Amino acid sequence: MRPNLLLTGPPRIGKTTLVLRVLDSLPSESACGFFTRELQRDGRRVGFAVETLAGESAVLAHVDLRSPYRVGRYRVDLPAFESTALPAIDLARASVPIVVIDEIGKMECFSARFGELVIAALESDRAVLATIALRGDCFIESLKVRRDVTLLHVTQHNRDELVGWVVDWVQEVLVGA
Repeated sequence: MRPNLLLTGPPRIGKTTLVLRVLDSLPSESACGFFTRELQRDGRRVGFAVETLAGESAVLAHVDLRSPYRVGRYRVDLPAFESTALPAIDLARASVPIVVIDEIGKMECFSARFGELVIAALESDRAVLATIALRGDCFIESLKVRRDVTLLHVTQHNRDELVGWVVDWVQEVLVGA
């Protein structure tokens, strides 16, 4: 089995939910990293937050932000993302067997340092569990075809059964750690 696992699929298919369900089965000291979640107002998505596994959070993107970094109607707060998420995946700061990165997408890839840390994590002796955009630029596409990566497509039909598969993958990683 390859040491790194990337989950891809269309937006809102349940990739983050799958990762969070897997994290619920792990001892907290076995992983570092971050996940993203939607921000809503009056039942409508207005942005995204980034939350570290250590409990820190920041607004990643929002419709009301002023920023030169934009994806669709969302403006990205690059400094907030970098100061919150990047320390959570910097291997020099953590000695855990699993690095969680949710997500490798257009918003996150505005940060060159983020790209460097993703590559460093993939090439490290740690296992990476990440979600990745279904479509993306050359960087995103290059990650999907790496020899050290298993790429799983999350669909509405397989997302629940993939939880068990990913939990098994994580258990194998922890046994080997």
